[in-house]
Amino acid sequence: MQTVESLNDRGYAMVNGKKMLLFSSNNYLGLAHDDRLIQSSIQATQCYGAGSTGSRLTTGNTTVHEELEKRLARFKKTEAAVVFNTGYMANLAALTTLVGGDDVILSDEMNHASIIDGCRLSRAETIIYRHADLKDLELKLQQTSHYRKRLIVTDGVFSMDGDIAPLPGIVDLAERYDAVVMVDDAHATGVLGKDGSGTVEHFGLKDKAVIQMGTLSKAVGAEGGYIAGGQSLIDYLINKARPFIFSTSLPAGVIASALAAIDIIPSEDERRVRLREISKHLYDELTSLGYTVWGGETPILAIICGEPEKALFLSRTLYENGIFAPAIRPPTVPSGTSRIRFTVMATHQDEQIKKVIEVFKKMAPLIQGE
Repeated sequence: MQTVESLNDRGYAMVNGKKMLLFSSNNYLGLAHDDRLIQSSIQATQCYGAGSTGSRLTTGNTTVHEELEKRLARFKKTEAAVVFNTGYMANLAALTTLVGGDDVILSDEMNHASIIDGCRLSRAETIIYRHADLKDLELKLQQTSHYRKRLIVTDGVFSMDGDIAPLPGIVDLAERYDAVVMVDDAHATGVLGKDGSGTVEHFGLKDKAVIQMGTLSKAVGAEGGYIAGGQSLIDYLINKARPFIFSTSLPAGVIASALAAIDIIPSEDERRVRLREISKHLYDELTSLGYTVWGGETPILAIICGEPEKALFLSRTLYENGIFAPAIRPPTVPSGTSRIRFTVMATHQDEQIKKVIEVFKKMAPLIQGE
């Protein structure tokens, strides 16, 4: 593991004592260093203390927690929402609470590890469908009509590939085959949709009954996870989900910073516009240089190297040129797809992007074996 000693809002970090351009952060909108979030956190910490001291069902439920959940529900255009300590815990909570031994989960093969673990712990049968393949999903739905309940779960934006799930087609199949849809918006919250509310808004599906999970730790710039949906769903999770009931709640300072971000995100569309512009520009430039790049519609660009040695070599060369972007290798990604997971922030400057392109141009013959 590399040691990050400091970060700033202009795309730089001190890594092992060296000033580096950061292209591996999930701080997509650059809000983690926004003074409005920081001041909100300070004020709440001064009022409530450094820790929450108990679970939400004892002493850990503050007015700030309740206000964030109300604001999240409005943001996501749902009846209600509930906050968890992490996105990982939100997925575990939903999947272990909403389905059981007589049910089946249909899960995209590229879903996040927290979904995979939630499926394993749920006691439900889990059937994997090919990545973003609606025909394969429909076949699996046709083969599972005997289960009591069917839950289709998918990432909204896939964290390692940067592509977007075909949610309209998934929702259509769910309606035809009487299934429930849950979307993990960890990497879509703040990024997709005209107001940044995620994949459902991006595809104009706000009137559809989709369980929406997300995080507060990426574009939101704070910490935590959430589930948004109908009031009865949220009430059920509050009363039954073990990760909610048996965890000390997040400190009010963290919650207050997330609340500030949720107020900022819909009103500052220029951050998302900038993010899209940089992402597309980098994608176009890297592909023109001959690199195989997955993604392009989101801030996640997967620069495919193939073998782990090539990915490590490229990452090391980037590091030597002052760019921090670690290699991603199996088992995190499938064999033969080792990569640099390159993530963009709205606060990256034009000269920083230019430097990145120059380094990749210099490296192209070596990486591509020319």
